[in-house]
Amino acid sequence: MTASQMMDRRFLSLSRVLAWAALSAQIVFVLSWLLAVLWQGPRYSVLAHSISDMYAVTAPHGAVLVVVLTLCGAAVVLFAAFSLWPALKSAGWSAALGCTLLVLSIFGLGDLLSPFERLACRLADAGCGDAAQVANLGGTLDSALSTVGAMLFVAAGFFLAPAMKKLPQWRQWANAVQGLTIAFLVFFVATGLLNASGWGGLFERLLALAGAVAIALLAYGVLRQPHSAL
Repeated sequence: MTASQMMDRRFLSLSRVLAWAALSAQIVFVLSWLLAVLWQGPRYSVLAHSISDMYAVTAPHGAVLVVVLTLCGAAVVLFAAFSLWPALKSAGWSAALGCTLLVLSIFGLGDLLSPFERLACRLADAGCGDAAQVANLGGTLDSALSTVGAMLFVAAGFFLAPAMKKLPQWRQWANAVQGLTIAFLVFFVATGLLNASGWGGLFERLLALAGAVAIALLAYGVLRQPHSAL
């Protein structure tokens, strides 16, 4: 075996490891905010309160979610840069831009920076309101990065889906990724519109689930590619 072949084999192994890591991370991500509800106390509402509330500075065991989200963010960043992009690079600039936006999105850089995005308090805490939540640097960053990161994720999906359609081996997953991106956008808008009515927490969770499924599908797509396509 030549040195070049050995390098190709190592890169292939790394690509698949990162795809498995990204896929597993989405399962852990969803389970983490589902289970974290169990120790939030009776004042916390899944329907009304956000996932971010569960790792606020005053949240019980908030560090657990911080660690999980940080690791999940790192998995997505590495996957998009060193696994998804190499698998889609023959699709051209749309694939490159889509992967870059995924790195910068709420599921990539947004989750990776979770230790710096902790709200000052939970709305479930007595005396905590919208203004009090963002009174610290973490709350300000969470508010800004969550909104921008969500829009970057939508943009990533709308660039990745057309890129996938250009490649025969990826075409079968393109419509699903596009559909999940549209669902994510709808839930994102609904979260903002219904937040004041007490339903924002529910739609944020639907948003998070749609994004996690989309990333898991991308990772599965990499794992299903023949060795010669990677």
